[in-house]
Amino acid sequence: MSADTSVPRPRESGVDISDPALFEGLLAEAPFAFAFFDTSARFLRVNQSFADLSGVAADEHAGRTASEILSADLSALVDAALRRVVGEHRAVAGGDQRYRGMSPAGELRHWSLSFYPIHGDKGAVAGVALFGVDVTERQLTEEELRRSEERYRSLVESQQQLVWITSPNGAVVEDAPQWRAITGQSLEEYLAYGWLDAVHPDDRQSADEAWREALRGRTMFEWSYRVRTRASGYRHFEVRAVPIIRHGRVIEWVGANTDVTPQREAEEMRGRLTDQLGAAALRTARLQGATALLAEALTVEQVVQVIIDVGRTALAADKSAVALLDLDRATLKMTHSGGLPDTPGEEIPLSQSSVMTIAVNSRRPVFAESPESLKAQLVEAGADESVISGFLAHSDERAWVGLPLLAAGRALGALRFAFTRPQKISQEDGVFLEALAGQCALAVERATLFEREHRTAETLQRSLLPDRLPVIPGLVLAQRFRSGSRHVQVGGDWYDAFVLQDARVAAVVGDVMGKGVKAAAGMGRIRNAMRALALTNPPPAAVLTGLDRVFDATEEEEAVTTLAYMVVEPGTGEGTLALAGHPPPLLVSPQGVGVLSDGEPGTPLGWPTVRKQFRFCVPPGHTAVLYSDGLVENRKRGLDAGLAELSAVVAEAPPEVLGNPHMLLDFLVDRMLAGYEQDDDVTVLAVHVPAATKSD
Repeated sequence: MSADTSVPRPRESGVDISDPALFEGLLAEAPFAFAFFDTSARFLRVNQSFADLSGVAADEHAGRTASEILSADLSALVDAALRRVVGEHRAVAGGDQRYRGMSPAGELRHWSLSFYPIHGDKGAVAGVALFGVDVTERQLTEEELRRSEERYRSLVESQQQLVWITSPNGAVVEDAPQWRAITGQSLEEYLAYGWLDAVHPDDRQSADEAWREALRGRTMFEWSYRVRTRASGYRHFEVRAVPIIRHGRVIEWVGANTDVTPQREAEEMRGRLTDQLGAAALRTARLQGATALLAEALTVEQVVQVIIDVGRTALAADKSAVALLDLDRATLKMTHSGGLPDTPGEEIPLSQSSVMTIAVNSRRPVFAESPESLKAQLVEAGADESVISGFLAHSDERAWVGLPLLAAGRALGALRFAFTRPQKISQEDGVFLEALAGQCALAVERATLFEREHRTAETLQRSLLPDRLPVIPGLVLAQRFRSGSRHVQVGGDWYDAFVLQDARVAAVVGDVMGKGVKAAAGMGRIRNAMRALALTNPPPAAVLTGLDRVFDATEEEEAVTTLAYMVVEPGTGEGTLALAGHPPPLLVSPQGVGVLSDGEPGTPLGWPTVRKQFRFCVPPGHTAVLYSDGLVENRKRGLDAGLAELSAVVAEAPPEVLGNPHMLLDFLVDRMLAGYEQDDDVTVLAVHVPAATKSD
C-alpha cells in the first residue's frame, strides 16, 4: 500500500496496515499527529499525538467515526476532508485545513491537517491517512508580526513621519520598521538596497545625487520624492536628514520622511481648479514672462528680439513683425519683417492699408480671425480688393493680429502676428494682447531713451579723450581705446599724455567706476584737474595728493576712481610712477620679457592715505604699457589670472611687434580679448623709448 497522493502503487508484500507492531514501531514517537481511516470514515489507528489533539484516549478511536468521539468543529473538518479524499481520490491539504484545540495541559494549540489516500490492490482507495502538524509557534509568530505591522501602520498614519538612521557614509545598517511597513520591503531588501530602491524611478537619480552631495558636504539633506508603497502605489514624501557630528567627525545620519501626500493631492486639486480657470491664468503667466524678458532688454534690437520670441512662444504665432513709426516720413520702418509677404519694402507708408498701419492710425488692435475677415477690414480701409485677393492666394497665413505700440497715447510703432490656421480671438485674448502691446511699447520707449543716452555718453567720453597724442623726440606714444559692447553703457575709462614745463612727459590711464553720462562726466572732471595739478606741480605723489582733495570736494562719497600716473624723460626713459588703486604698468623688453611694476598699488582717489611715488625707468628699446582693468579682467577671468596672462602674451610677440608700440598694443589687445566676451571698456597707453642708434 502507498500514501502517495497521485499515482497508486502496488501493494507491498508483508506489510499490513492492521499490523499493531508495525504501527506502534513507526508512529508511537512521531512528533506529528497521525491517524488511519477506512473507506467508511472509521478510525483504524491513531498515535498519541492525535489523541492529544482530539482529547480522546488513543485506544478509544478504533472502529468509531469522527462524529462519534470528536468535537463538532474537528469532526466536521475531518468528515468533509475524508469525503473529498475518498470521492476524488486525491489528497486534501493546505491552509484551509486548520484546527484550534486545547492540549491536555490546557494550552491552545494550532494544527494544520493533511489527508492522503491509501491505495490498495489495483489502485483502489483502501483508506485515508491523516497527518497533523502543530503550527502553534508559527501561528503565534504570524499573529505577532501582523499585530506589529498594524501598530506600525497606525503609528505611520498618525505621525506621518518615518525616522531612519544610516552610517556616516550613508549606508543603511539599521532597520526602519516604519519605512518597511509603508514600502513592503523585507528587512533583507531594505538593508541590501536601502531606501532608494523604493523611490519612484523618475525621482531616483536626482534624489541619489542630492543625497551624495549632502554626504560629501556634510550638509543638511532636504529633498522630496515619491515612494512606492506596499500596495504598489506611490505617495509623496519630504525628507530632511542631518549629520550627527562628534569630535569633528560624522558618526551617523538621522533622517525623517514626512508623508505630504494629502498636501500634494490638495495641490493637485487646486491645480485642477486652476485649470478650469485655464486661459486667464495662462495669459497672466505669459504676460508676466514677456514683461520680465522685456525688462532685461536694453536696446531696441533686444526688445524687438524679445517681441519675436514672445510671439512664437506665448502666442504660438507662425510669423511676427515689428515696425517703428517715423513721423517725419509718415511711415512705419520695419525692424523685423519675419518674411511677411505683404510688407514688400523696409518702409510702409501710413497711407497704405495693412494690419499694422490700420492699428497705428486707429490706435486700436486689429483682429482678423480668417482671410475673409482680413479682406473685409482692408477693403473698408481703402485697400485694392484685387491686391488683397492676390496676397491671400499666395499666402499660407489664415489669421492676423495687429497691435499699436502706444506710450502715453503716442504711437511708437506696431506689431504684427500671423497664424497659418484660423485663430479665434476671444475678448480675454484681446485684453491680453493689448496688455502685451502696452508692455512692448514701454520697453521700446525705454530702449530708445537708453540708446540716446548711450550715444550721448559715448560722445561725451570720446570728446574728453585727446584727439591725438603729442609727437616728442626721443619718445613714441601710442594708444588704443576699445569701447565695450554697444549693448552696455559707456564707462569712465580715460587716458592722457602731455608735455610738462620741464620737457618731461606725463602719461596717465584712469578708470571712473560706473556707467553712462555720470561716469563720463566724472572722468572729465578728474582728467582736467589732473592736468592742472601736473602742470603746476608734476611729481606723481604731489599730483595724487591734490587729486584726493579735488575728489573729496567734487565727487560723491560712493564714487570710486583709480589711475596710474607716470612722468618720463624722453631719450633716457628715466621716470617716476604713482598708483591710485590701479593695475600695475607692464614694462616690455626688446627680448619679449614683460615685467609688472612692483610699486606700491596705493588706494583709489579720495581714500585717506599718504601718496608715494617710486622710480620707474623705461630703458631705451623698452616700452611701458599702462592699461585699464578691462584688458585683464572680465566675468570669466580674475585680475590675478589676467595679469599673469598679460605677461605670458608678451613672450609670444614677434620681434617686429616688440619694437613698434602701435603694433604691440594691437597684439596685446587682440590676444587678451580673444575668446572672451568684452563687457567693459579697454584703454591702453604705450610709452616707448627708442633704442639709441650708432650715430647717437
